[in-house]
Amino acid sequence: MPAPALLAVGLVLGLLILLPARRLRLAGFGGTAIATYAAVLWALAFFLALRPVATRFLVPILLLAYLAPFVVAPARLSRIVRRVRGPDDSDDGPPRPPVKNVTPPDPPSGPP
Repeated sequence: MPAPALLAVGLVLGLLILLPARRLRLAGFGGTAIATYAAVLWALAFFLALRPVATRFLVPILLLAYLAPFVVAPARLSRIVRRVRGPDDSDDGPPRPPVKNVTPPDPPSGPP
């Protein structure tokens, strides 16, 4: 493959890997773990694009590694953040101020 084609393949793979990396970030994973995940996934996918020798071995691994953040991350996040809320504990912060009525008053009714 010529160098511009390799660069294009690398950039496309990098953009595709940003999707599950963002999902991992939203699930609360650290930056180091996400960078390691993205680098390993990109390297495996780039190796597969260059030398499709280990296709039977790498394709299932790449599919699992790519789809896992969309399936596993929400369950892991709910396990970490799970809390028991009381009946009147709807917020963690300070109590909210009452809603301000900004509706203009009705005009006085009477004979014109």
